Amino acid sequence: MQQKQKKYFGPPRKKVDPSEMVYGIQPVLEAIEAGKEIDKLLVSRETSNSQLSEIIKRAQDLKIPVSRVPDQKLEKITRKNHQGVIGFMSAIAYASLDNIVSELYQEGKTPFILVLDRVTDVRNFGAIARTAECAGMHAIVIPSKGSAQIGSDAIRTSAGALSHIPVCRTENLMEAIHYLKNSGLQVVACTEKGGDTIYTPDYSAPTAIVMGSEEDGISNEIMIQSDYLSKIPMGGRVGSLNVSVAAGIIIFEALRQKTVN
Repeated sequence: MQQKQKKYFGPPRKKVDPSEMVYGIQPVLEAIEAGKEIDKLLVSRETSNSQLSEIIKRAQDLKIPVSRVPDQKLEKITRKNHQGVIGFMSAIAYASLDNIVSELYQEGKTPFILVLDRVTDVRNFGAIARTAECAGMHAIVIPSKGSAQIGSDAIRTSAGALSHIPVCRTENLMEAIHYLKNSGLQVVACTEKGGDTIYTPDYSAPTAIVMGSEEDGISNEIMIQSDYLSKIPMGGRVGSLNVSVAAGIIIFEALRQKTVN
């Protein structure tokens, strides 16, 4: 007798840790009022009332990313009474980029900053943070939208590094790049589209290293503003590296130069 073939519906959906989210109108409002670090808000686009509008307005004022999504997405995250809004809590407190850079100069240190352009994979993000902290980088800059959620998975993958290295969240990554350049940092974009190699820049100077997303790499706007487009020399047939591996290579080349100099 022929066995009935089982249907495959894809890999099981990863459950969200309840400690990393808050849902319901009043709990979300209270979290915002209490100044809790919120990575993002998901708000129903099928539900509209004055309280949800107030949440959206307060979130926008505080530069908390807000995404309007169908109820179906909210119900996949929690079966409980979310009332049309779910907030994802950050496991860290975000730092101010301008404060960090000014303090580094005041202390006589040479700024060494990492910029992540839309790195969305939590494990990649955690691994990169671990590398950056081990190399003594001073901060990581990420965009408000299109970046990995910094929850317990990211903390675990970073081996606790995210508890030690400041993370700066910016609504506009291009403005952050302009600020870094105006503050005297050279911007080194690590990209396979580069015309030079990662060995070309002098990393003993104030430096911001930019790594791009797993799928699209670094945006064209940022590459245009970069001082160097630097690629990692490759000797095999595969044309690209995992972003966390690539980050480790360029970050420790920079550290080698800084140590030698």
